[in-house]
Amino acid sequence: MARPQMLKLREVLEEIDMSRAAFYRMRARGKAPRIRKLPNGQVRVSRRDLDAWWESCGQNAA
Repeated sequence: MARPQMLKLREVLEEIDMSRAAFYRMRARGKAPRIRKLPNGQVRVSRRDLDAWWESCGQNAA
């Protein structure tokens, strides 16, 4: 079974065109894609979670 693609926070922020501060404000409200903290403290977002978040954004806009 293939491992899910994990994106760096920088890559996610570039894709969604958002600042780090805005992302963390959304996260505090429970509106951001799920993040995973690695043992070394780095943050990753799975491609699957980001795609699901994008889909939910489209549904909420309708």
